[in-house]
Amino acid sequence: MAEKTENRISYVVKEWVIPILTALLLAFLINTFVVFRIEVPTGSMIPTINVDDKIFVRKVYNKDQFERGDILVFRSKELFTEDGKEMLLIKRLIGLPGDVVELKEGILYVNGYLVEEPYVVKQRSFTGTFTVPEDHLLFFGDNRKTSNDARYWQQPYIHEDQVIGKGGLRILPLEDFGFLK
Repeated sequence: MAEKTENRISYVVKEWVIPILTALLLAFLINTFVVFRIEVPTGSMIPTINVDDKIFVRKVYNKDQFERGDILVFRSKELFTEDGKEMLLIKRLIGLPGDVVELKEGILYVNGYLVEEPYVVKQRSFTGTFTVPEDHLLFFGDNRKTSNDARYWQQPYIHEDQVIGKGGLRILPLEDFGFLK
């Protein structure tokens, strides 16, 4: 009888406990070091990303590989959640360190060259110039008409260390499933 109970316990441990603990450990490690999930609360990136989209974002460790046009997730030192934590924002990278970014009536120029932005559909006639400091980045939303982005922040430049992820894979809604562009 004791041997039967021992076999049953051994079976439960091997077939249930170990696989469940392994899956939980693996999920924790992936979420900590590889990817994390965000839910987009605003329409600042429409049409690329819509309100309530759920996206898996790849964590970034090499800040030297950012390219103009990347969609990045970063911690805002300007905006805070209701409980006082830095808000996570997802925006498009417009300016790299040393760039001179100009908006002339909403038309984008970087270092004197016109930049085509097929992802921007709602424009606002904004005019301004930004010179991106070393180790900093400049971000705008794709929905320029409503996006609260660097054009309106007191401190428009985000330090590279504040960037935590590169967008990613939209998982919901299912009809929009796929990688962000």
